[in-house]
Amino acid sequence: MSQENVELVRRMTDAWNTGDADAWSEFLASDVIWRVMPDWPEQGPFVGRDAVLRQIRQLRAIWDSDTIVPVTDMISAGDRVVLRFIWRGVGSGPESNMEMTCIYTVREDAIVGFEFFWNHADALKAAGLEE
Repeated sequence: MSQENVELVRRMTDAWNTGDADAWSEFLASDVIWRVMPDWPEQGPFVGRDAVLRQIRQLRAIWDSDTIVPVTDMISAGDRVVLRFIWRGVGSGPESNMEMTCIYTVREDAIVGFEFFWNHADALKAAGLEE
């Protein structure tokens, strides 16, 4: 199951990078929860598919284009996948290159949780892994 979880996160990342935010609805459980870092401007958590998709659309509206660029390979940890990446955005405002790590929790072939961290070591610890 772990490899299937990694592949699900990979397909979701590919959909983001091709600009297909609408495809994300097929990856999300109806009761998905999106948790951001404590100092993120829009505090969550965002609960439910509609709330998460709304948040994603708001984030994507900031730039003309944006991509998720993996910094490390995805790490499988049971029902979780850990990905360290740079979120790059370009367009009407200043260019952005935010490095962060997300723990994706997967159940029954759908994402049920996103948990974002600025510090990769903190994310690994939260996932029960050591750097």
